[in-house]
Amino acid sequence: MQTASGDTQSRLPDTIVDESALDELLSRPSPALQSFIKTVSSPLVILGIGGKMGPSLAALALRAAQAADHPLEVIGVSRFKGDGARPWLEKHGVKTISCDLLDAEAVTRLPEAKDVIYLAGLKFGTAQNPSATWALNTLAPARVCERYSRSRIVALSTGNVYARNEVSRGGSIETDPLTPLGEYANAAVARERIFEFHSRRNGTSVALLRLFYAVELRYGVLVDIARKVHAGEPISLATGSFTCIWQRDANEMILSALALAASPPAVFNLCRPEIFSIRQVATRFGELMDRPPRFMAVETGLDLLGNPKKVCDALGQPPVTLETMLRWIAHWVTTGGRNLGKPTHFEVRDGNY
Repeated sequence: MQTASGDTQSRLPDTIVDESALDELLSRPSPALQSFIKTVSSPLVILGIGGKMGPSLAALALRAAQAADHPLEVIGVSRFKGDGARPWLEKHGVKTISCDLLDAEAVTRLPEAKDVIYLAGLKFGTAQNPSATWALNTLAPARVCERYSRSRIVALSTGNVYARNEVSRGGSIETDPLTPLGEYANAAVARERIFEFHSRRNGTSVALLRLFYAVELRYGVLVDIARKVHAGEPISLATGSFTCIWQRDANEMILSALALAASPPAVFNLCRPEIFSIRQVATRFGELMDRPPRFMAVETGLDLLGNPKKVCDALGQPPVTLETMLRWIAHWVTTGGRNLGKPTHFEVRDGNY
């Protein structure tokens, strides 16, 4: 099954002028997704929908279903703590349910669903309150797996489960040992192991997607670099390389990965296939914004990188290229487009978030 679409790429705008245009682009389904969505059972339940990726993922699923004339209800579950996600979702046709996934009784009351997307997790603040990160990344998945033991589950994981490796190696592959640095990363490994345990015990079909930096115009590693270039702030090269993916492309692959769920879990890295240089990206932003970048430190040659060959072989290449993302982001930053105020802290190397 191939989700990448040359048609999607050919219809991309030169610039994105406002948030309405951005939201439309982030939720624009490819013809391949419109075809695939017919195989998704209603309702589609998205757990942890209130984060950065959830709302546009839900809108993408709904638009694909509408284009395919497929009667799909999308239900979004989150604590909805006043972040504005709930009214946005309901405006776009998503039914919402407020639920704390750490509340075992509340999880048992969630609606039946054959297809489930799991996005819940906690990263930032781990250094100050590690127990909260471990609880959400272990107890919540266990309760969800018990509630949806007969469902197909796509669970979002993170590339942080790997140790750093030499850039020349081409990125971590799915069979590499999971020996990361820091409590957040180890709690993320635990999250994967909880899904694996329940999948093996109950036969639950699971796909684990290890995401390396989703990007749109309001947040992401590329945005962090662009804002530093624009502000004349020095950019550390200690982390010299990274892998990433446009958020719409990531969300389409997350939805399409329902077809890849298996027992024991199928595991995939999720990013574009290229490894990007911080120095080269900042230099290109400098050209686009007429602001020469400033650097500090030097490249170590050891970075957290993903090799997504496995998922690209299964689902196709993500269509939005680095140059397209750079042009969009440079225009957005220089014209004062809104920022979510959620930096990625891509430069962190000690595992403390």
